[in-house]
Amino acid sequence: MKNWRIVVTPGDGIGPEVMAAGAEVLDHAASRFGVGVTQLERPLGGNSIDRFGEPCTDEVFQDALDADAVLLAAVGGPKWEDPHAEFTPEEGVLRLRKGLELYANVRPVLVYDALVDQSPLRPEVVRGTDMVILRELIGGLYFGQPKEMRFIGGERGAVDTLAYRESEVRRIVERAFEWAAGRRRKVLSVDKFNVLVTGRFWREIANDVAAQHPDIEYDTMLADAFAAALVRQPTEYDVIVTENTFGDLLSDEAGVFTGSLGMLPSASLGDQGRALYEPVHGSAPDIAGQGIANPLGTILSVAMLFRHTFDQPQAAAAIETAVEHTLNDGFRTPDIGEEGARLVDTTSMTAAVIARIEGPAAG
Repeated sequence: MKNWRIVVTPGDGIGPEVMAAGAEVLDHAASRFGVGVTQLERPLGGNSIDRFGEPCTDEVFQDALDADAVLLAAVGGPKWEDPHAEFTPEEGVLRLRKGLELYANVRPVLVYDALVDQSPLRPEVVRGTDMVILRELIGGLYFGQPKEMRFIGGERGAVDTLAYRESEVRRIVERAFEWAAGRRRKVLSVDKFNVLVTGRFWREIANDVAAQHPDIEYDTMLADAFAAALVRQPTEYDVIVTENTFGDLLSDEAGVFTGSLGMLPSASLGDQGRALYEPVHGSAPDIAGQGIANPLGTILSVAMLFRHTFDQPQAAAAIETAVEHTLNDGFRTPDIGEEGARLVDTTSMTAAVIARIEGPAAG
């Protein structure tokens, strides 16, 4: 039996708390489904800066390269927000994404029936929302060069570069069509065709890829128009594909529909089997150490790890079903709390999910 090596990075703020939950679910589900797993805990982000002077050491990066996947918690916080600092905690995450060539960030947005009243949208609007946003992750403004402070016209200014190559656009759009083939067979490509040269380039490549998949329903939309349409009719969308910056913003917008960013998992995938899994939420330093953080985004990220790295869809489904049953039974952390709910802490929520993970059928 293969023994999978997973680098686990607890991160900062509430990161260690939710990662403890994810690690426990990972071990439990692996045991129930006969999957061999070794977890290697490594520092990343602010705690790595404090200990080693940098957010991702060469040793940690090499461990991530050698591992089968990375399970990551949130990084950052006010402690490391000095604009004159040499490093930011987030640079550690960016190094892993770029160095592992994890170009496809996959963010499922599923509104659970049990939480429909927690959404800021009306229940009749948001009920049934089930979409996946594919965000190009290692190109665009976040990685383009030059990226610098400079003098412009005699005064201080700043420059970021938005650049995409055809191969970068083509591979993420291809991923979107692959994803849609296993879902409702609909792809929407989002760009700024009307004002950006990169937007026109993106649409040209997306249209070309779409022509090769005539069995998949395909459309395009401007990013600002989609941001507005998303809150009006979120159930209309299946798979959305877009570039790095728009994907960052739009996926957070859609994530609010679930009632809390604490509910959202994600996977960052490449072409060589490498992967990084993490909850979408931040490090939430204001509640760190209180034991009230929502672990479900991390636990659902573990489910994605079982599905896409371990190729264990039955185990992934068991975790996802356990989360749904836990919510249906009224368990809530404060971020998704409501009148009459069973308010629990991080540890109790994790225990409730684990108690509901059913193993494979006998025989």
